Amino acid sequence: MELTKQNIQIKLIKTLLVIVLGSIALTISSKIKIPFYPVPMTMQTFVVLFLGLSFGSKIGLLTVFLYLLEGILGLPVFSNSPEKGIGLVYFTGPTMGYLLGFLSACYLTSFINSKDNYIKIFLKLIISVSTIYILGILWLGSLIGWDKPILQLGAIPFLYAELFKIVLLTLLAKKLIKLRNFI
Repeated sequence: MELTKQNIQIKLIKTLLVIVLGSIALTISSKIKIPFYPVPMTMQTFVVLFLGLSFGSKIGLLTVFLYLLEGILGLPVFSNSPEKGIGLVYFTGPTMGYLLGFLSACYLTSFINSKDNYIKIFLKLIISVSTIYILGILWLGSLIGWDKPILQLGAIPFLYAELFKIVLLTLLAKKLIKLRNFI
């Protein structure tokens, strides 16, 4: 009985540690950026997909949710914060759709398993990251107007970088999935 209680406590501590460290990784990845307008290019999509691959849906989603909550509460975790605002004001700006898309991408990525071949992994990663861009474009268009070149502002400049990130994650996927057993 005592051993079971101790194992549960260790698992909880590991889980909380991974969630906090994942949130820190998302923050750091948001600061590694190439400034584009109105949406900067960052390494966040790589980290979001990494979290889904490595830790599965529950821990991955909790990590992304913690990161979003930190930003909404005013911590300068988002890409252009604090210089372009903080908190809910920043969150509801041009990047909100992309930020919400992190949740769907992380969740979908968690369905990749070690039995998938590399082509299947690649396609699942494409679908996962696409949800970020679909939600991002939908929000951006409704915010700045559909008469603007939304795809040129919010998707096309990022496609080559996304392809590189997805190829890298595809090659690492089978190793990263093994991290799920860490928790």
